[in-house]
Amino acid sequence: MNDLPKQPAAPDPANEFASDSSRIDPRDFRNALGTYGTGVTIITATAADGKPYGITCNSFASVSLNPPLVLWSLGVYSSSLAVFQNTSHFTVHVLGASQQALANRFAKSSDDKFTGVTWTPGLGNAPVLADSVANFQCRSVNRYYGGDHVIFLGAVEAYAYSPKEPLLFARGTYGRFLADDERKKSP
Repeated sequence: MNDLPKQPAAPDPANEFASDSSRIDPRDFRNALGTYGTGVTIITATAADGKPYGITCNSFASVSLNPPLVLWSLGVYSSSLAVFQNTSHFTVHVLGASQQALANRFAKSSDDKFTGVTWTPGLGNAPVLADSVANFQCRSVNRYYGGDHVIFLGAVEAYAYSPKEPLLFARGTYGRFLADDERKKSP
């Protein structure tokens, strides 16, 4: 006789991540993930033909302080995927509370995302946007396939930051951080 609790058989590893095999409802799972507030970033790179590319992203995270590594992910069906997979460098820009319109611009497919946007070429010619709260110029180190996304790992080679207030995103909407002293002042 075995007193161990009975567990369902482990899923077949080949099908474990297939969306039609999951017991989790994708829309409800997205809603649950939306309760986690994140910063808002724009990731930029330059294609082999010299054209700048950029996308809005909130899947950015620090991986390591020593060596300095960061990660972010991009959907496998993104029209910009090949650019980011083939570039030597990318730049992560942490957006400020006043840059909601810029976040929206880079979140949509368009050939003119950079029109009217001030930027300079950074390491590997990846665009460095003006006026972000912070930027991290990264050398592409590796990429990993995870479900319906590709996870990009970058080695930070240069960075800059300012005391500006960051733009935040949670539950499908933009917001801002209220420090304890600001909450006390609010009516």
